[in-house]
Amino acid sequence: MSNTFQVDLRGIVDLLSHHLYASPRVYIRELLQNAVDAITAVGPDHAGRVEIVTGDGLRISDNGIGLTEAQVHELLATIGRSSKRDELGFARHQFLGQFGIGLLSCFMVADEIRVHTRRGDAPPVLWTGHSDGRYEVGPGPEREPGTTVTLLPRRGSEHFLMGTTVTTLAGLYGSLLPVTVTVDGQTVTGDTLPWDRPQAERRLYAEATLGFRPFDVIDLNVPAAGLSGAAFVLPTPVNPASRGGHRVYLKRMLLSENVEGLLPEWAFFARCVVDSSELRPTASREALYDDGQLAETRDAIADQLRGWLARLAATDPRRLGEFLRIHHLGVKALALHDDEMLRLVEQWYPMQTNMGEITLAEFRARHGVLRYAATDDEFRQLAAVAAAADLALINGGYVYDADLIERLAALDAEIRAERLDPSDLATRFLPVEAEVELRLRPFLAAVQRRLDRLGCEVVVRAFDPVTLPALYLVSRAAAFHEDFTASRSQADDLWGGVLDALSQTVPTDRPQLVLNHRNPLVRRIAALGDDELAGLAVESLYGQALMLGHHPIRPNDAALLTTSLLGLLDRAVPGEA
Repeated sequence: MSNTFQVDLRGIVDLLSHHLYASPRVYIRELLQNAVDAITAVGPDHAGRVEIVTGDGLRISDNGIGLTEAQVHELLATIGRSSKRDELGFARHQFLGQFGIGLLSCFMVADEIRVHTRRGDAPPVLWTGHSDGRYEVGPGPEREPGTTVTLLPRRGSEHFLMGTTVTTLAGLYGSLLPVTVTVDGQTVTGDTLPWDRPQAERRLYAEATLGFRPFDVIDLNVPAAGLSGAAFVLPTPVNPASRGGHRVYLKRMLLSENVEGLLPEWAFFARCVVDSSELRPTASREALYDDGQLAETRDAIADQLRGWLARLAATDPRRLGEFLRIHHLGVKALALHDDEMLRLVEQWYPMQTNMGEITLAEFRARHGVLRYAATDDEFRQLAAVAAAADLALINGGYVYDADLIERLAALDAEIRAERLDPSDLATRFLPVEAEVELRLRPFLAAVQRRLDRLGCEVVVRAFDPVTLPALYLVSRAAAFHEDFTASRSQADDLWGGVLDALSQTVPTDRPQLVLNHRNPLVRRIAALGDDELAGLAVESLYGQALMLGHHPIRPNDAALLTTSLLGLLDRAVPGEA
């Protein structure tokens, strides 16, 4: 024996208001959709109009096609059945919404809904629905073909049916509709499409609607999706992780002011206002259905944004430079997988180097190899010394920069890219003369004993700038060894055993404290002849080198800085307490 599901209308209304729709205010959109669809069904030449009157509730009337009594039963009292609706002609492509579930949304703000309708020469019909699930259908008073829906407010929702609220909502959802809509005699439709307005008016529209005066406005057109519109470029930087929403209309009815997924992730610098006749809404009609058509539309819009950037590069490089200064993260993210944008970044985006801010193309023309430091800390540590050695260095520590440099080299065989290792820089330093090195051996042996417990090797070299007494250099191998050692100290017995087994293959290069023999202070310290005082001085230089290179200060380092400072003060201030 088969049975039929029993539907609790109160439960359906609760589902709509708490889980499907973002706000009860969408009831106005659903009423407008039904009215416009009824007008559309009459024919393209029909002069449609929708009149909304507020007072003791709300009444919305249209001069559309209307319904017969049979259609009232099928469309207004049936939830979820699509086949019969299609047969009656209310699921055709040009319609905005559907009857039935849309009308049920009105129960979020009303306890009773009355639908007075007439189709052609058929008798008028009056359908009355109640929020507890009851409805009645009977003859209605005489009227012209069309439909009038009356809502009687539910307690606590009266403000949704007030004149000022209804006028605002009707203007929000329906201002671009091709039919005339009035609320208490005030027309709320008739606005021209924002992207069809003069450029100055587009900017004013963005300021009033989106909250900013755009850097530029880009026309969008995707015929396959029946989409037209505009992308408004933000005038200030924005967090790339933020997912700004877009204002989307379907057949000129506002779907939502905050639709996501219309643009690729890298295009976070733009906010769009578009209208489409082909994209599909979700069940709530507050978002777009993420299907193949939306993906193709997203790709088409991405191509148009890329084209705008390419046109700026060709026709207005100064303005492109302004844009890149504001939104370089988005363009660089795109350049990671787009060759055209990679070349644009190479030609136009200035990167930080120890020779000033210049583009990669200009850097390559001057210095040949794209030599870079992979982190900002490495760059700050090595920039001055590399510049003194006439070695040009790019700061690859900013987001995507190192990846872009490597991708350029992979894309073009004529481009060479090298990551500068701190140990590579040490090979460019000059050794001291043999006689001086022999004289310094006792000094080096004494200070090495002081720094052995910190795992640091002390060497003396000659390098520029002369004003820099010491440099702390950590090779990639040494940095990996330090991280490995720290992980081993924190691991439990099981993982500790695994790490012990791996330790045989871990490089054991030690960080170096490179003392600059060209620096007068270093030469005086080396000539002291007092191992204790020389040790305290070199420990202080060690701490200064850590801080100048922006290296992390470990607990042992902090303790050393304290004892060396106190030791120097004790030697500098003679006498008894």
